[in-house]
Amino acid sequence: MFRSLPPAPAWSSALIAALVGFGGTVVLVVQAVRALGATVEQTGSAITALCLGIGIAGIALSLRWRIPVVLAWSTPGAALLAATTQGVPWPVAIGVFLAAALLMIALGIVPALGRWAERIPSTVAAAMLAGVLLPFCLNLFRLGESEPLLVAVLVAVFIAARRRVPLHALLLVLAAGVAMALGRGDVGPLPPGATFGTLLPVAPVFDARAIISLGLPLFLVTLVSQNLPGLVVLRAAGYAPKPGPLLRGTGLATLLAAPFGAPAVNLAAITAAICTNREAHPEAAKRWTVGVIYGGLYLLLALFSPLLVRFFLALPPGVIAVLTGLALVPALTGAMEAMLAAKEDRDPAILTFLATGSGLSLFGLGSAFWGLVAGFAALGAGVLLKRN
Repeated sequence: MFRSLPPAPAWSSALIAALVGFGGTVVLVVQAVRALGATVEQTGSAITALCLGIGIAGIALSLRWRIPVVLAWSTPGAALLAATTQGVPWPVAIGVFLAAALLMIALGIVPALGRWAERIPSTVAAAMLAGVLLPFCLNLFRLGESEPLLVAVLVAVFIAARRRVPLHALLLVLAAGVAMALGRGDVGPLPPGATFGTLLPVAPVFDARAIISLGLPLFLVTLVSQNLPGLVVLRAAGYAPKPGPLLRGTGLATLLAAPFGAPAVNLAAITAAICTNREAHPEAAKRWTVGVIYGGLYLLLALFSPLLVRFFLALPPGVIAVLTGLALVPALTGAMEAMLAAKEDRDPAILTFLATGSGLSLFGLGSAFWGLVAGFAALGAGVLLKRN
């Protein structure tokens, strides 16, 4: 594969990116699939499938296009799924994942759909994302009533790390949270389950209301907050990838991994920045090797995914909630900045944000869907009033 071994910075950059991407948000993904009714074994299968999808698809795309294609799971998408209050059964959730994957593939195949996606107001999409993330971040401070020391220490670690080593902040918060739980003797026994990577397929059930309520928002959140920023990172690094093949590739990876519990495989943004800059490899034409190394590391993570899942499930709920809230603060900050960027769209954005954050469930459709309805309705009303 390599004519000569990549330089040391390529290996270290890929390792840091993999550790940050996996360790920083795996708690949220575990929480999301558990909220959808997955058993311990099915949760292990979901993380295994995600790691395999990220690793195999990332290696294949990096080799095919000779650019560092760095993939990840959708952290905002996981937050959306974890926030659902609809009691969606696991087979229905699998159907939701497959529907979102098919939408992403269609977007990559049909140019007209790509042009339509570019016209989606980023303010409304960002507002929906901010509304999804807000309850998790608020819960972080609500836990201060029962866990004041835990919240204070982890928030202090987060603030200090964000100022000094921002890319490693979430990893340091995770390490501090686990250390506090171990030090206080709060870690319970590991739930029974597999140690090495397992894949447990589940036959999907396609439910129209679940697809509209969860599948469509999952697709939009993944597109707007992961895939489009991921393309921007690649372009900022001097590459000019065609969006279609990358969207099709990530959609296909999700489609193949979804029956085993994977919600979404997509382009990375923050971790991609680690692997695409000059420090990762001095030669831009050979920087694709960093993407291959990164993908290989995720294949190693897939090998031990069930054991890692069982460990996180043994952590106390308070630690999980605080870690989740802090992990989503950077995403919430970015979403709120984007939703308020265009002054003329602020009212629709705020309405979207409030409707989504309210937790409204109506006619079997969740708040993310109604947030989009509120935002697009406000935008449409604004256009009509201008014409008149």
